[in-house]
Amino acid sequence: MTPRDDLGLPVPVPARVRRVVSLVPSLTDSIAATAPGLLVGATDWCSHPEGLDVARVRGTKNPDVARVIALAPDLVVANEEENRVPDLDALRAAGVPVWVTVVRTLDDALASLRRMLVTAMGLPEPDWLRAADAAWRDVPAPEPRPAVIPVWRKPWMVAGRDTFAGDLLLRLGVRNLFAGHPDRYPKIPLPELLAADPALVVLPDEPYRFTAEDGPGFFPGVPAALVSGRHLTWYGPSLAEAPGVLSDALRAAVPFAGA
Repeated sequence: MTPRDDLGLPVPVPARVRRVVSLVPSLTDSIAATAPGLLVGATDWCSHPEGLDVARVRGTKNPDVARVIALAPDLVVANEEENRVPDLDALRAAGVPVWVTVVRTLDDALASLRRMLVTAMGLPEPDWLRAADAAWRDVPAPEPRPAVIPVWRKPWMVAGRDTFAGDLLLRLGVRNLFAGHPDRYPKIPLPELLAADPALVVLPDEPYRFTAEDGPGFFPGVPAALVSGRHLTWYGPSLAEAPGVLSDALRAAVPFAGA
């Protein structure tokens, strides 16, 4: 039976997958940790694992489609949020099987990774995926703190409805004040973010690189948690250590102490 990806589309994956191009950093990290010899191409943004030696095919939003096709992959893995439909359609039109993931929650991520690695690619379930499942299973959630979760600063953008980051943080006792917004990543002016009266601001280091010098000072008197964007937004091997890493950062949140 032809496997179906997270969009429900049948993907004609060969009986044995030998060559994979990944257009998503999380999926590159996941495949490299499971069967590194399969990867022959990845985007310029695929920074993990360190030292990954494969052909680079530009970015997630502007992949070099011709370069991907020339690599003769058995499978291209993509994500419905990170990659553009016209690029994926062009690959399909060239006869390249394309597997698309859809991830909004931790449960989505775990199921999606199993479907891609085990069902589609025929690999054994990796130890890191079982470890990630176990790490999140019994996380004690403290009393939720209302928070804003900026992801960009020029202009200000925050996590809104149905985001993976919002789901992880909710499990750790952080309630996203903009979870009910109609947009998934709304542009909200800074005065409106402050008027929402957050008890916490969560500042990841990607996609915008918030730092102690660029971020907390915009939220005077509000405890600011500087967190690892990879542990907050990537779904892959980093999920196994994410509960501890994120919890430590949230506990360390203090109001801005600058002048």
